Amino acid sequence: MAAAPVWSVDPRTGKRREQVAAEATAEDVDAAVRAAHEARGPLAGRAVRAAFLRTAAALLEADRDRLVGAADAETALGPARLTGELARTCYQLRAFADIVDEGAFLDVIIDHPDDTATPPVPDLRRYKVPLGVVAVYSASNFPFAFSVAGGDTASALAAGCPVVVKAHPDHPALSELVAEVLRTAAARHGIPEGVAGLVHGLEAGVELIKHPLVTAAGFTGSVRGGRALFDAAAARPVPIPFHGELGSLNPVLVTEAAAAERAEAIGAGLAGSMTLGTGQFCVKPGLVLVPAGAHGDRLVKSLADAVGGTAPGVLLDHRMRDNFLAGVAERARLEGVESPVAPGADGEHAVRAGVLTVPARRLTAGGAHDLLLEECFGPVTVVARYADESEVTAVLSRLPGNLSATVQLSAEEAAGQGRGAQLLAELTPLAGRVLVNGWPTGVAVAPAQHHGGPYPATTSTSTSVGGTAIERWMRPVAYQNAPEALLPPELRDDNPLGLPRRFNGRLER
Repeated sequence: MAAAPVWSVDPRTGKRREQVAAEATAEDVDAAVRAAHEARGPLAGRAVRAAFLRTAAALLEADRDRLVGAADAETALGPARLTGELARTCYQLRAFADIVDEGAFLDVIIDHPDDTATPPVPDLRRYKVPLGVVAVYSASNFPFAFSVAGGDTASALAAGCPVVVKAHPDHPALSELVAEVLRTAAARHGIPEGVAGLVHGLEAGVELIKHPLVTAAGFTGSVRGGRALFDAAAARPVPIPFHGELGSLNPVLVTEAAAAERAEAIGAGLAGSMTLGTGQFCVKPGLVLVPAGAHGDRLVKSLADAVGGTAPGVLLDHRMRDNFLAGVAERARLEGVESPVAPGADGEHAVRAGVLTVPARRLTAGGAHDLLLEECFGPVTVVARYADESEVTAVLSRLPGNLSATVQLSAEEAAGQGRGAQLLAELTPLAGRVLVNGWPTGVAVAPAQHHGGPYPATTSTSTSVGGTAIERWMRPVAYQNAPEALLPPELRDDNPLGLPRRFNGRLER
């Protein structure tokens, strides 16, 4: 039987654009993984892979117009947004190249023998080594930054791990173009093209997670799909780490004092955040706790006015559109839910952004209203109006894990007066990133960034953004009493590579 074709589809019309590939068979997946496995040696040199990452960034920039055009045709995200996302992707590749050059990610620790310790310490030398082939599952909503050359791929390559990417069906043509850029960059540095494999198809994704030469996986997508792959990774004869980003409500708490001080500004800021990218950001604020009363009314009016003036948008595909329309309709039917701005369809392909409100007490006892505590992907947010602090605490206690949690404070609260510190402490167990007087959309690529959180936000405690994302694809190994002549140069006393390290308890840079 011939492999099923893979089509590029225009989300603005729902029509097929072109056939770009065929779905990978089990044999295709095996060939891609084995080719990646064979590329480990050429990728091992730190200087080579840092240069590879920088070349990939330069080639992506050189082909910007064609890549952005292809991405827009398949995602409808718009040239301005996509140009910025491509720039972020190139910055990310270069940032990991700098990390590779510096070498601190190897976490070198050397302890010389100490017979006076209890128990005695032998000669121990520890650093981190790459795991091997990494499976990367692309996201739909970030066709550059979380796709073929995105953060999972960049961090894995930086760690010394070849990748096989399972392309997202929403942008297969772009995936092929970006994969070709990576292969071209690899070839310029003597690295086999198999270092960046690409496969298409749902079954290919299943085969990939099961392959015995795959040592870890990175995923960004739905709770259902991610959990299925996570379970498959754990069920293997040799289980592997699965770093999945699945779903997040990203709650926002607005204090009474903050609403009194700047209700209109908060409402407008919330509207901009929840409709950004047609509400298709993983950190979109999906639940907002707002005080009941006059100040809360001002905030909701400001939010509704801004959202009501937002132009309709096209979601990434028609399946997501159908799910969004069904999701908002089901939520709007719940008792006590009102729609100051009704989300819904706009013609055959677009959707309108909306706002739903509900008394916070409806979210404290379970039942049908628990649906409002689940992510609804698209341009909608739920405003829960609380009567007192006890309702806030009750709602927060029922929330699942999140990528982000935000608190909007007054100037006095932010200065340390009132409950600001206490609220920050209450939000900390809920999320991997806690914001004060900001909005969660927009995840900076920086060394201190953390993009992860308690389940179901992610399946591990790691981050997929920032320099420490490289740690996911490495494991520590310690050598005991090994003659120095046999040790890798990273672990020798004279430090021939000039690496940052901890030497006999002292940090050396």
